[in-house]
Amino acid sequence: MNYLFEACTANLASVEEAVSGGAKRIELCTALPLGGLTPSIGMLKSVRERYPQLTIHVLIRAREGDFVYREDETAVMERDIEEALPYADGFVFGALLPQGDIDTRTMSRLMSAANGKPVTFHRAFDECRHPIESLEQIIDLGCQRLLTSGQQPTAVEGIPLLRHLTTLASGRLIVMPGSGVNEQNVRQIIEETGAVEIHGSASSQGVTDREKVRKILDTLSQL
Repeated sequence: MNYLFEACTANLASVEEAVSGGAKRIELCTALPLGGLTPSIGMLKSVRERYPQLTIHVLIRAREGDFVYREDETAVMERDIEEALPYADGFVFGALLPQGDIDTRTMSRLMSAANGKPVTFHRAFDECRHPIESLEQIIDLGCQRLLTSGQQPTAVEGIPLLRHLTTLASGRLIVMPGSGVNEQNVRQIIEETGAVEIHGSASSQGVTDREKVRKILDTLSQL
């Protein structure tokens, strides 16, 4: 099995560290203390020019806070996707209704803007009130991945739901555990959930650490 580690990177130093550690795919964002926001187009262009072979999935999130978006916020995110299309290999976004269900209307608009590029529904899922129903909606929307901690603070705590979601998805969508992933627990998460991809920042003091990335990849290579 070829397991994949996606490094979450919120600045250029983190991208450099992730690549130096061996990461082949990143989620590119900014403002991680706010939960991650859309990176600037200048940052995206710079990463693409510097690392032409790197797979870049771009987070699209117009503001901090909840995932219930107004019309004007949705329009901004559509424009952000359109601007990023020439440089991104995929996108990461999610939208909810106030009661905690998937906002399929907003998601459909953003999916259309993504123009067929792979989409990961992000950890907005962890606020969904009906996770199984929401999983099916995300699959029906055409998302390729679901980034989730299993509706718990960390992926280790969310292992039971992560395992159940992976089984239910049954090849229709990749369930990608994230939150609190490190070199000490990555084996446990992979083995106990059945996941084939995993997500983390592998950071020290807010910057991705190449040695942490390398250790995670070394562990995955041994599974």
